[in-house]
Amino acid sequence: MSSRFTHLALNTAVALSLFATGCGKKVVETPQSDTPPPPTEAEVKGLIAATCLTLTNPFFKTIQEAMEDEASKHGYEVLFLSGDYDVAKQRNQIKDFIVRGADAIAINPCDSKAIGAAIKEANDAGIPVLTFDIKCQDPDAKVVSHIGTNNFQGGQLAGEAMIEAIGESGGQIVILDFRAVESCLERVRGFKEVIDRFNASRPSAESKIEIVAELPGDGDKEKSLRATEDALQAHPGFIGIFAINDPSALGAVAALEKAGRQDQVTIIGFDGQPEGKQAIKDGKIYADPIQFPDKIARETVRSIIAYLSGEEVPADQPIDSALYRKADAEADPELK
Repeated sequence: MSSRFTHLALNTAVALSLFATGCGKKVVETPQSDTPPPPTEAEVKGLIAATCLTLTNPFFKTIQEAMEDEASKHGYEVLFLSGDYDVAKQRNQIKDFIVRGADAIAINPCDSKAIGAAIKEANDAGIPVLTFDIKCQDPDAKVVSHIGTNNFQGGQLAGEAMIEAIGESGGQIVILDFRAVESCLERVRGFKEVIDRFNASRPSAESKIEIVAELPGDGDKEKSLRATEDALQAHPGFIGIFAINDPSALGAVAALEKAGRQDQVTIIGFDGQPEGKQAIKDGKIYADPIQFPDKIARETVRSIIAYLSGEEVPADQPIDSALYRKADAEADPELK
């Protein structure tokens, strides 16, 4: 009896051992990923600190995600914050970046002139500063490079789209601007240059395009809605709006729909955000000069890496925009 039970116990132990070994193999056989793991703390080469105008705008969310992705390929971490349209808050963020010992700082200024003092503090600390999308307008602040849309050229495209939409009859139009931000001022300058050239060729005052108001939408949907409502009261006969970004254009759309004027006013936006592109497909916005935020973000990171490696970096790196119309929206697989 003892021998039989001993033999049975040995067989049982072997079976359990094989069963456990088999289960162990199933647990460890996980699918392999083609994506390399993020760098460990020991592998991280440094910190890129960035601050932008706002993260409520999808344009800047795209920039954040692309900047983080591109930096990780080079072994760098990114700290990306929103200034929330507040230059004082943004200056404090830059002070914190300096205290943290960031290897480089990338800034999308809330105010093109007022940000200069904070950039000079980074200069004094020996930290290189680059700007993206919006330039710094303080001549005493040292910026290694600016990477952003060719906003004057984009404004010209917006002017051409307005002329294309209104036709040869001319009429009154309104601009929804953002005067604290240099990139938006450049868009308006480019737009006006094309409108002025068009007007110079017109045979009569009635056939010209007249800008009857420039109102502060400040790149914000709600502010632009209210500004458009003010324009409808002051200039009820206007037939076109140039809005300096998609949130402004969508605010104008909301105001016109509320007033029942959506079929009487042509809107030209700027950016090419998903919601703006959808509005173009739906016939609510005529066209957008579109930007390429993913490219802006990646070129910013690559320029930082190049500069930190001792390479020469161009002082200005403009990225041309392209005009996006209804036909483009209808062929866009990402839209509904």
